[in-house]
Amino acid sequence: MTGFSWPNPRMTTQSRPDAQTRAEEQARLDAMQASLDAALGEIERRMRAYNQDVKDQVEYMWEQRREMDFAEKISSRQSIEQSALQGEALGRQRTRLHKLKKSPWFGRFDFRIDGSDDVRSHYIGVHHFQDDEAGQTLVYDWRAPVATLFYDFETGPGRYLTPNGPVAGTIERKRQFRIRYHNIELMIDSAVNVVDDVLLETLNESSDAHMREIVATIQRDQNAIIRNEDARILVIQGVAGSGKTSIALHRIAFLLYRYRDTLSSQDILILSPNRVFADYIANVLPELGEEEVREIGMEDLADSLLESQYRFQTFFEQTEMLLTGKDSGLKERIRFKAEPEFLRSLRRYAEHVEKSRFRDEDLWLARRLVPGFLMAGVFAKHKRLPISQRVAQTTHEITRKVALEYNYELTPDEVRELREAIRDRVNEKTLRQAYQGFYEWLGRPEMFRPAGGKLEYADVFPLIFLKMQLEGVRSPYREVRHLLIDEMQDPTPVQYAIIARLFDCRMTILGDAWQSVNPYSASTAELIREAFGGATCVALNKTFRSTSEIAHFADRISPNPALEVIERHGPAPEVLACTSRAKEIDAMVERIEAFRGSDHKSLGLICKTRRQAAHLHKMLSKRLDAIQLLDTHSAAFASGVIVLSAHLAKGLEFDRVVVPEADSGNYSDDMDRNLLYVACTRAMHRLTLTHVGEASPFIG
Repeated sequence: MTGFSWPNPRMTTQSRPDAQTRAEEQARLDAMQASLDAALGEIERRMRAYNQDVKDQVEYMWEQRREMDFAEKISSRQSIEQSALQGEALGRQRTRLHKLKKSPWFGRFDFRIDGSDDVRSHYIGVHHFQDDEAGQTLVYDWRAPVATLFYDFETGPGRYLTPNGPVAGTIERKRQFRIRYHNIELMIDSAVNVVDDVLLETLNESSDAHMREIVATIQRDQNAIIRNEDARILVIQGVAGSGKTSIALHRIAFLLYRYRDTLSSQDILILSPNRVFADYIANVLPELGEEEVREIGMEDLADSLLESQYRFQTFFEQTEMLLTGKDSGLKERIRFKAEPEFLRSLRRYAEHVEKSRFRDEDLWLARRLVPGFLMAGVFAKHKRLPISQRVAQTTHEITRKVALEYNYELTPDEVRELREAIRDRVNEKTLRQAYQGFYEWLGRPEMFRPAGGKLEYADVFPLIFLKMQLEGVRSPYREVRHLLIDEMQDPTPVQYAIIARLFDCRMTILGDAWQSVNPYSASTAELIREAFGGATCVALNKTFRSTSEIAHFADRISPNPALEVIERHGPAPEVLACTSRAKEIDAMVERIEAFRGSDHKSLGLICKTRRQAAHLHKMLSKRLDAIQLLDTHSAAFASGVIVLSAHLAKGLEFDRVVVPEADSGNYSDDMDRNLLYVACTRAMHRLTLTHVGEASPFIG
């Protein structure tokens, strides 16, 4: 695994441009805004023309519908559709230009190509923009090849790749901006990529209801991950707050830009942990000028592969059951089914079932011998078909072989007799019976414990894998050309084996082994590499989300020797010892009121379990208004005061976090440790933990 390190922003060479330089840049900005206004005016004019054209064509078709022949109607409809599509394309362009108006660029570098005396200034922004009349590019898209000079090089020698080969030269100036419409709020000359003032000011901002794009503050090594075109399977192990999800989404935006002629948003699929997280990240690609991509959860994937024929527990329900501790054998069953050896045993069992699935007994038909080994061979050849189709295909092929061997055509009655004989030789079990038989074959029948006809979550994907082995499953995702998997630590080797079978495409897989809410079935980057027969693994070890004080506090809960903490300071986390649960509620009410009087936008009260979250929400709602509860039925993430469980908090961030019931009874084992770590690492600026009685040993 490749480890990355970031330049220390405190050591960058930076300066504030003088008044004349600021005036020159302001003049350029004003000219740019005028060009954008002109372009937007032209787009509005063209959109009105297209809309009028569509309206006129529809009216003409209606008036002439009786006189028009079929070919004319088809031609008119196609013309209307073409005009509508052109109007939609202009609408997308208008959205991009409005984004540019808000902040036309965030960076500039001056570059002189080797062998030339001409020094050209390049301005980098979220989208490309050019003056069509002058034939001059005014803003380069952050994904353009030339933009790598801004992200990857200090002042001095630099090079970038073009379709015609590398271009080398010298970077003579690098300048960073923070612009809001016509106002240059910050302008810094720097020798390296992203300087302290720009990055820290961005990190000090309040959180939003959705994840934001980060193109202005992409670090050099993050840029290398985003622009990696060589890795077919790219695995990103990133610590909490390292920006791995954002980096992965920017990577998708880069690939859509780089391969825009052959790759579209319809070709990409995201496997996300839950609907709330999917909503939280949904805004990133549209902000970058790309359409939203499809998203599906692991449970939805499982249900579609099982054709909704089985009821099963969700991953969240499994986690909740582990936390209640009511089933003493659950941990062992989960751990057993998450081992690589379990997957190998499942493969061997499928081979065993297949070998004993057909009795190769000879058959006399119309006084002619049909050998058992022949029927068994044909039946085995079609093992990827469901049983009914295998029987039908075997009957069809044996009928043809009888005709060729004996020069005899079977009658319809004899074909029916053959089909019945073949079906009678099939040792057929339902998929559920075959799966239960697996544990009897292993000599571990106690490992299969469905409750009330509902499968445990740990059984869902082994069942699907067995179905793939015995019946075959036609992948409904063959058109997917890039798969993004978040929370990579949660799926087991069996799940990854299924994913590898379903998706024959490039993948970006990301997560953090330290954030597994279920340590009994967590996967590592090494296990994932093995599942896909090799993968490129990279590490993001620097956390940007939390202040130094919060990051170091969380690292004491679950130490990671590779962790790097950015130097951004704030109040130390507070651990409040309360004399009673009522006093603990009082303390939380005080912090909610303090939050509402601040500039911060989000406060998360993160509980260990769903039940604790629901109870806390009920108690707080008796005293305060607008307290939101986030649970498995929630479809969106919002700002304000939110009560939720640590499981649902993964991937989210809050300006402030309160962790209730941080006592030794509530957080005591390894699973509790991971949940506490997840809860604390959601905090950007302030963190409070409350407890009654003895504090959890993990927080000292």
